[in-house]
Amino acid sequence: MRIASIAKSLIAGVAAGSAAAVTAAQDNVITTGEGVTMALAVLGAWGITYAVPNRKTSNIQ
Repeated sequence: MRIASIAKSLIAGVAAGSAAAVTAAQDNVITTGEGVTMALAVLGAWGITYAVPNRKTSNIQ
């Protein structure tokens, strides 16, 4: 486990959660369904982003 993989998934979760929160707060009321959507967006982003490996870097100069 590398720090880059963890940081990548955390940033993706924050981005997905904030996008869902902004969309949900457009009418100044956040319902239970919108809260569940925000939570699932964060969890989905964490899981999918963590599962995808980072691209290998080449040492060719």
